[in-house]
Amino acid sequence: MENKNLKSGEILVKETNANDVFIPEEFDEEQLMIAQTCQDFLDAEVFPNLDEIDKGEAGYIDGILKKAGELGLLGIAVPEEYEGFGQSFVTQMLSSEKIGAAYSFAVGYSAHCGIGTLPIMYYGNDDQIQRYVPKLATGEYLGAYCLTEPGAGSDANSGTSKAVLSEDGKHYILNGQKMWITNAGFADIQTVFAKIDNDRCLSAFIVEKDWDGVVINPPEKKMGIKGSITCQIFYNDVKVPVENLLGERGKGFRIALSILHMGRIKLGANVLGAMKKSINDSVKYANERKQFNTFISSFGTIKHKLAEQVIRTFTAESATYRVSKDIDDVIHAKIENGERYGTAAIDGIAHYAVEAALLKVVGSEALDFVVDEGVQIHGGMGYSSEMDIEKGYRDSRINRIFEGTNEINRMLVVDTAMKRAMKGDFDLFGEAKKLADNLDKITDGKSNGESYFNTKKRIINNYKKVALLAINAASEHFGRKIAYEQEILNNIANIIMEIYVTESTALRVEKLEGMKGADAILLYKDIIDVNIYDAATKIIKNATDAIYSFSDGDATTELINAMNTLTTVDGVNVKEARRRIADKLIEDNEYKF
Repeated sequence: MENKNLKSGEILVKETNANDVFIPEEFDEEQLMIAQTCQDFLDAEVFPNLDEIDKGEAGYIDGILKKAGELGLLGIAVPEEYEGFGQSFVTQMLSSEKIGAAYSFAVGYSAHCGIGTLPIMYYGNDDQIQRYVPKLATGEYLGAYCLTEPGAGSDANSGTSKAVLSEDGKHYILNGQKMWITNAGFADIQTVFAKIDNDRCLSAFIVEKDWDGVVINPPEKKMGIKGSITCQIFYNDVKVPVENLLGERGKGFRIALSILHMGRIKLGANVLGAMKKSINDSVKYANERKQFNTFISSFGTIKHKLAEQVIRTFTAESATYRVSKDIDDVIHAKIENGERYGTAAIDGIAHYAVEAALLKVVGSEALDFVVDEGVQIHGGMGYSSEMDIEKGYRDSRINRIFEGTNEINRMLVVDTAMKRAMKGDFDLFGEAKKLADNLDKITDGKSNGESYFNTKKRIINNYKKVALLAINAASEHFGRKIAYEQEILNNIANIIMEIYVTESTALRVEKLEGMKGADAILLYKDIIDVNIYDAATKIIKNATDAIYSFSDGDATTELINAMNTLTTVDGVNVKEARRRIADKLIEDNEYKF
């Protein structure tokens, strides 16, 4: 087997040993204690007050955030020397998952702990870190991240906010407008992006809300996450001390991109908490609601919905914690090589940019599915604001938009993987060309006497070959112009995402078998079986859609035939598999997978 620390996107050409991945069943006692602290906080301070939080009144959600700060929950990612807990990236992700169940409070919390605090922690100089980070970690200060403008969303570098050095050289005079700023209504500290003079790229500044010229509009009215205080901010000749330039001049866009990587991958954890909360609401309702004198949880259609909720959650979770530990390993290696914590942390996260974009898409779309089915399971009650699932349904929709839309992130999955390959990180194109030159030799590779997990590995490796063939065909046809073929890149991104999630799930369960024995993983094999079986259909659909978009003739037929061979899987009784999964959920009356 290969080295466990694969580079971002390298899974397309290399195999991973199950013993080299981290799985949630390996959380240690301290991590579980922190997770429980987060849960206890939600139970005491958030869940009893959801309606009050959703009124979005001044002083309410920020008051709860300050209580979280008193417990140390705002400083989990901050080193101990700056009043934080100094926890690993895996632990940060676990706490993000737990808080992710907290509806709009989770948005305010995540914005503060992530994009509100970590730009200063990662990119600030010693003075800036000492002045701001300890107070952000304890909740004395609350933070916001100010990047989006009316004309600059996904194309963040097109922002028009400007900063000009004052005549005495002591201040930057900042003018501009920001919108959709989470926590803007109460944040003491803002990380603001603007261009100095006529610079091509953004710079970043640390701005305090009480400075003259900072004008904050009333909170926006939104479809969901109503308790998250979102406002426009205007900067009118704001005097920003030169010592509050964050990082180097013209390097703000790099800071913004790096922080977006972090925001994306942490969103992948946030949505896990929301999914599990929605599943718990769904199964409890199904176990209480009767129709035709029978609990609806006994109906096959409801079992299908419950099981599919579990499958999408379990598989997304497997992928999320797999890459979280990979990031930890990179961070630790960089620190051992003498890098400062902030640099090592942001480099470790950026190292897995492909997976960060992938998890953002996978997680947000899985949550949308889970809450949608949750409303359906609740029937008419699901449409009532009395039920938590209604709130979860509305709140979920934003996740496919912020931290970069899912459309942008799909482009990033493919574009970043191909760019990393072109830099020489791994031999994507060489391996793809070898396959394409030997289409007539391609088989499904099935052999007699395969073990269960070897069969799954063979199938997943075949899926990887489909991805390579699609990338090779599209690259050869379009060359550099492939960047403009967004529909085809979407197809390839969908294939890569299926591969990463299915492989992560299979590796998790294989490792779990080694830890707990074969009898303990029977239900998890059902999850794998359904997941890999369904993935085959999704992968061949995306692959053929991509190929037929630009190619026809005999060569195309040969390529499609090879892809069909590579996506051949044995039949699975998905009805009974899903019923077994649902029965466990129904018996437990909550998510315990």
